Amino acid sequence: MAPGPFNSLKDFYPYYLTEHRKTSTRVLHFIGSGLIVVWIALAITTRNAWWLVLIPLGGYGFAWVGHFFFEKNKPATFQYPAYSLASDLILFWHLLTGKEKFTGNGH
Repeated sequence: MAPGPFNSLKDFYPYYLTEHRKTSTRVLHFIGSGLIVVWIALAITTRNAWWLVLIPLGGYGFAWVGHFFFEKNKPATFQYPAYSLASDLILFWHLLTGKEKFTGNGH
């Protein structure tokens, strides 16, 4: 169970990073989030909404493998879905731009 309660994304994000310390977890989250971006782009460009059906697979499938098998923790999505989604997007952007590293530094 996550500590808390968290009343802001600013307070939640440091906790989120502690739950994503392992490189494998960060890589899996990055792949899943990246696939979501691709699938949304494909849905728009092909005008085929069926691509959107894959979003839960990318959004949850990859992340949950990281949490259950590598981090050995429970995804914060269960308790803080909005903060978790926002944090996933922030981490994806930070990994993409090099602000965060794939090798978790245990913030």
